[in-house]
Amino acid sequence: MAEMQVDLVAVERKVWSGTAEFVFARTSVGEIGILPRHEPLIAQLTDAGMVRIDPSEGGESVRAAVFGGFLSMDGEKLTILAEEAELGDEIDVSAAQQERDSASDDDAEGRATKARAEARLAAAGQGSE
Repeated sequence: MAEMQVDLVAVERKVWSGTAEFVFARTSVGEIGILPRHEPLIAQLTDAGMVRIDPSEGGESVRAAVFGGFLSMDGEKLTILAEEAELGDEIDVSAAQQERDSASDDDAEGRATKARAEARLAAAGQGSE
């Protein structure tokens, strides 16, 4: 089976690195699925979204909440550079639910807070993909 090298990097740390057979991400122009041998590409990530990585060695998908940044596909390597990123198993689900429920839809700051909380919940497997 074809595979690609994937590196998910945040400003402060390398979040995940390994080989994968598929990656799903949300970009500023829509959702994208990337398979090995995808054409070269640079795309801006949404301000708050979820990235799903399906490892080539099988097992469960790796989910991460990502906030800002971009992804770059070059040959057989996909690099995801995020301003911030959290793996799904690092997320405090109850805190994210509380943050989402208390955020206001009446202003831009409240909507951004809600979107970040929803991205965290999706990465933790508690929300929509």
